[in-house]
Amino acid sequence: MSTGTPGPAQSPTQEEPTPNATQDVIQVADTDRLVLEYLKVRGYKAAEEVLSELMEDDASESNKASGSNTISADELISKIAVFASKPSRPGENVFKSTPNVLEGLVGMNNPTTIHDLIASLGAIGAEDILVSDPTDKHGGYRELEAWVEGSLDMYQPELRPVLFPIFCHFYLDLIQAGYKDAGRSFFNHFSPQLMTNHRPTLHHLSTLTLPAHVHNDDLAQRFKNEKYVVKMSRSGLSLLIGWLTEGSSGEGTGAGIGFSGETGKRGRSATLGVVNNHLRFDVTTASSTAVTPNSWEESTGLLSSLIPQNKNATTTLIDPRAFNASAGQLKLGPTPLSEDFQTAIKEQAMIDRELSTSYDFNYNIQPTVPGTIAPTTAELLPHPPTFKTLDVRREVERVRDERKRIRLEPSTLTAIGVNSPAAATYRASALPSVCVYTLHDVPEGAPCIEFSPDVSTMAAGFAESYIRLWSLKGEKLRGMRSDFQPSSVKDAASLRKLKEKGGTTTRKLIGHSGPVYSLSFDPLSGSAASPRHLLSSSADGTARLWSLDTMTNLVAYRGHQNPVWDVKWSPMGIYFATASRDRTARLWSTDRATALRIYAGHLSDVDCLDFHPNSLYLATGSSDWTARLWDVQRGSCVRVFIGHQGGLSTLAISPDGRYLASAGEDLAINLWDLGSGKRIKKMTGHKASIYSLTFSAESSLLVSGSADWTMRCWDVKGAGGLPNKQQNGAIVNGFSSADANKDEIDSSETTDLLATFPTKRTPIIKVEFTPRNLCLAAGPHLSPDQR
Repeated sequence: MSTGTPGPAQSPTQEEPTPNATQDVIQVADTDRLVLEYLKVRGYKAAEEVLSELMEDDASESNKASGSNTISADELISKIAVFASKPSRPGENVFKSTPNVLEGLVGMNNPTTIHDLIASLGAIGAEDILVSDPTDKHGGYRELEAWVEGSLDMYQPELRPVLFPIFCHFYLDLIQAGYKDAGRSFFNHFSPQLMTNHRPTLHHLSTLTLPAHVHNDDLAQRFKNEKYVVKMSRSGLSLLIGWLTEGSSGEGTGAGIGFSGETGKRGRSATLGVVNNHLRFDVTTASSTAVTPNSWEESTGLLSSLIPQNKNATTTLIDPRAFNASAGQLKLGPTPLSEDFQTAIKEQAMIDRELSTSYDFNYNIQPTVPGTIAPTTAELLPHPPTFKTLDVRREVERVRDERKRIRLEPSTLTAIGVNSPAAATYRASALPSVCVYTLHDVPEGAPCIEFSPDVSTMAAGFAESYIRLWSLKGEKLRGMRSDFQPSSVKDAASLRKLKEKGGTTTRKLIGHSGPVYSLSFDPLSGSAASPRHLLSSSADGTARLWSLDTMTNLVAYRGHQNPVWDVKWSPMGIYFATASRDRTARLWSTDRATALRIYAGHLSDVDCLDFHPNSLYLATGSSDWTARLWDVQRGSCVRVFIGHQGGLSTLAISPDGRYLASAGEDLAINLWDLGSGKRIKKMTGHKASIYSLTFSAESSLLVSGSADWTMRCWDVKGAGGLPNKQQNGAIVNGFSSADANKDEIDSSETTDLLATFPTKRTPIIKVEFTPRNLCLAAGPHLSPDQR
């Protein structure tokens, strides 16, 4: 900008200066004095001295100047008025746009002078206001992007993550400096290349259009105050630093000669400023070719506020791997059964004639995975000291399910030819049978759907604040008569007589005062009998316990001050957990109206949760892009999982207790190892939000349901990764490479995608495996006029 100093003097002539030229010189002098006064009031002594020297030099040549680039005092006021803030609310701008500044000042009974405006300016450096040029960032980012895309293929996966934080800082700097139009142009020009991996963040940043927005936005302030961690190899970092400092060490063809000219130097300075002040490089000793492309984004981002800190620690942890290692070893083994309980199970099984040898009884003993530690009975959550008949029948039925289960071995599909004689046999043994339930005439949608463990009932929660039950066996759902008296109940037979005479196969439960977001059936009876209770959570901030015997609400659990997004029973059935918008998860017991534990640490909404099979740990997923694993009894975080590029929408823990699968707004599914906290792999292929995840009973297959109207099956044990080339004669991403064209196999689908099951117009809200590996799914059908 040339707001404060005149342009270079034109070639002197012998003619006398015209009256217009003299008037321009006087106008420049007045503007300079205004700016000098501003610098003096704000205390910028260095800038004041430089401007004074320039004014003295210009004064000696003013009579020789034939013209200059100047602005009036009113125009200067308009340009810097965007930084003026309200005295009562320092973070809010007085003026929303610069064209109406002068009229606004008059309307506020303020004189249109710079003196009154200076008093209300924010803490923006005067040097930045006077010399900043929005084209610097545009040119600097353009050349950096061209260099990254022109680098060798082996370096591109680790260099590309650098673009995103630099883009965010450049955009926020432009908005904070008042260059709304330049910021919008910068965003529209460069954001499409980053949309694939960072769509949620970019959408959020696009809503920030004023300096006050940046000042009051939590994410923008995190970018300003925290260092963005980027994982990079030594050679990749050397290339980046060399190019930034020299501008000529490895540009790709057509990328130019680096930063050249005055504009190029300012662009380099802006880029170097972000790299030096806002980035922290996590340098790995591994070579660029030894790290998979998806691994470069793991443990990348604004990490310092996401990692829990130990109260007694002398140092601040900035690496999630260091925190996970410091939390100690986890006990991920199966829940132990007492000897008396095992004896009772065996006796009941013998009575039912299901088990004839001691070998059959081994079905009931879950093997401990090598390398894992099983908890002791004393370490479990408090539970009744004695077992009931229902507990015995549940375990006996589990043995029966284990014996009759269909074994799924998805790894067999990756090594066979689709045209081989055994292809059909292998496919049948690798992929599950799927049963999909579709809800019709639901224009408002169904936020949640749930199946009972014995697959006898399906429940759906609706935005109209009610729950609807369906009997999947065609049986009538009957509640108690309206004249029901508890004193008339003497035994089970008398209770059955008090049931309603009529009934239908569907039933509506009314009690919430807001949309119902989550449901969970009582797991106590397992697959041996129908559940007796149902939990629900709602936007009204409550979780409710419903009796499926009387079809009435029993308890309303209040404690959250915001909508409750998710609710889940503990595997042992006595406890349950809730996740809320108030950034906490809470542990409850059915016999108490207040929470037993509060799990606080997430920086945003806790959107989803799931219990570990042994009930010792609780996994939570949040809109802060992380998942955490909590010790249920102590209430402390023992693992943090960082790798998503958007908020988490669903998660699931494998039946063997080793893996955590999480899915988020970045349309990716991450598979984590619970023991180490490391990401095993990233699975991509869905085109819209992922609503539900479920593991097969052997933990070898993962099924996901999405808003893109598809279900997808993933190989948990497969290596994964993006396909390089079509494999001759093999099944790749659910397609036959012998029959499919290159365009038919989406390049974003990883190789561990086994099959895709499309629906016509049904987003899959819920997927769930039965104990015998039948896959159930459900969702509302969308009419053609619905999006």
